Amino acid sequence: MESHGIVIAGGGICGLATALALHRKGIPSLVLEKSSTLRAEGAGIGVQANGWRALEQLGVAQELRETADLITSYRDVWKQENKQSTQEDEYSVRTEMRCLNRKDLIEALAKAIPAGTIRYGCQIAAIHEDPGSHGTLLTMVDGTTIKAKVLIGCEGTYSVVAKYLGLAPVRTIPRPVLRGYTTYPHGHAFKNEFLRLRVGDFFIGRLTITDTLVHFFVTMPTPSTELTRDLKKVRDLALEDLQGLQCPAEIVDMVRESDPESLNLVTRLWYRPPWEVAFAGFRKGTVTVAGDAMHAIGPFIGQGGSAGMEDAVVLARSLARAVGRDGAGGEARQEEMEMVGEAIGEYIRERRLRLALLSLESFIMGALLVRSPSPVIKLACVAVLILLGSKSLRHANYDCGRL
Repeated sequence: MESHGIVIAGGGICGLATALALHRKGIPSLVLEKSSTLRAEGAGIGVQANGWRALEQLGVAQELRETADLITSYRDVWKQENKQSTQEDEYSVRTEMRCLNRKDLIEALAKAIPAGTIRYGCQIAAIHEDPGSHGTLLTMVDGTTIKAKVLIGCEGTYSVVAKYLGLAPVRTIPRPVLRGYTTYPHGHAFKNEFLRLRVGDFFIGRLTITDTLVHFFVTMPTPSTELTRDLKKVRDLALEDLQGLQCPAEIVDMVRESDPESLNLVTRLWYRPPWEVAFAGFRKGTVTVAGDAMHAIGPFIGQGGSAGMEDAVVLARSLARAVGRDGAGGEARQEEMEMVGEAIGEYIRERRLRLALLSLESFIMGALLVRSPSPVIKLACVAVLILLGSKSLRHANYDCGRL
């Protein structure tokens, strides 16, 4: 049986960011990742000013800025089905925003933490309280056992740690999203913008990364049961529908010319309702969660990854007040574990309002974009968005503070 001070479940963006934040505070940790290698595949990720502030505290912002150009504007276009009219709205990005390749972000975080911090091929099967150490006993899928004084669940929407805490499963919307990259060897003619296009029941996004690379997503109305895991076939099906809806040629060409190896299909959109984020218990003793395991914001306002990195900074800052540079190593003392529990409580209190507001805004945007609400509900949603200040993207100006 192994014993560790701080164990982080999940080696995605939030898990790696948490390990790096702790490392910056001089506190060691162990990351348990169920995959056999670093999970660096996936689509682009939009990072706004709040995310860049977190990345600056983590010490990897400068190298990541060199991989992506600034996005300077949003452009919303609604091409009404069976009508010739098109509504268009464009406004400037008032804060720093760039679209990162997820691979670049994951590798930058992993490279910055000490060698041996990540243990691959390790998946938690069960979690039990350990009365002897006031921590937890982790039973792995292969039957081995790890004692952890502090356990942080960062393993996303299927979080075993969240289940241990008694959190309700995250909700889902059966709405498939095809994502990928398109390379333009001779350069593209697009402005550095985030284009959001509504055509019929399709919602399409395009974010420029560099002058030769763009990231896109296509949200489709087709039920997931009708889709195949053959991503090229999914792309062909989407192209047929987009052409039938007379989608702009530049969008059709972008999807058609996308890199087949970059394609990624998400069949469901995950989210945790804002009322659960506002009132759920995110702590049991010295066990807590962060990132999607905690709040699963959904993709509608592009804050999932950045919010997880904010969690990492705040959690490490809170824990540093309660544990030494051995990362709560050595024999556990009840007084020490109580201090750790109080530090986790401070982390949750600091994050709760921020995450509840993000979840509320994402929930409303999802209702407007996906659920096609009645005129009355739509009016109410718009009113709430105005109160939240979504047009000025107030959530992007948030500062999680220094480590």
